[in-house]
Amino acid sequence: MAKTEFLSTPQGRRIAYVRTAGRSPGIVFLGGFKSDMEGTKAVHLEAWARRTGRAFLRFDYSGHGQSSGAFTDGAIGDWAEDAAAAIAELTEGPQVLVGSSMGGWISLLMARAVPNRIAGMVTIAAAPDFTEDSMWAGFDDARRAELMEKGQVALPSEYGEPYIITRRLIEEGRHSLVLRDPLRLPFPVRFLQGTADADVDRSVALRLLDHAEGPDMRLTLVDGADHRFSDPECLALIETTVEEVLALSEASGPGYNE
Repeated sequence: MAKTEFLSTPQGRRIAYVRTAGRSPGIVFLGGFKSDMEGTKAVHLEAWARRTGRAFLRFDYSGHGQSSGAFTDGAIGDWAEDAAAAIAELTEGPQVLVGSSMGGWISLLMARAVPNRIAGMVTIAAAPDFTEDSMWAGFDDARRAELMEKGQVALPSEYGEPYIITRRLIEEGRHSLVLRDPLRLPFPVRFLQGTADADVDRSVALRLLDHAEGPDMRLTLVDGADHRFSDPECLALIETTVEEVLALSEASGPGYNE
């Protein structure tokens, strides 16, 4: 069984992770909002990495899973710092980032923060800027007033307990938006999106494809796939897509993303 270890970040947070040794480019899985590294997609990709001899890293953001901190204390910038620390301290050489939902947003932030460490990217139901464009934009005046006055609101979730959305999550998220300014992705990128996704509309994927700039970007829409994107067909598609990006990255050699 894979061993969980812990990394202390420069910000003093304790991040739980599981690392698989293997060849480069490695794979870093970036999970979603309030999810953890034990999710179906992360564990499935880890098994694939072990079979193929590929380096692989999965981890929990602070306030998620086994990492330190309370979920309600965190925000997008904090979780991006966690991801940057994990990439810097726990991986070597170029990495292909696989970002699910919020992890897609974090992946895009990594493209800005450490572009020379990224060999390619695969996003699954990417949710860039969701705190502003989905949450805040979707709140009516009463809910906005409650958030500003009480510091948090509770949103229903089909995945379990309600999501507690904090004022800090919304306000801090405005410093991490990626769809307002140029977004260069100078490496092979594949966006995967289900047409039956009730959490992230396909229009978000189309907006991201239209907004980002890069030499090799493609969007795949999967008819009937939901936000979990975890049935056998979707998991197989994630595998083949990651393999495609790895092959393109390895074929291009050094300098692809310079």
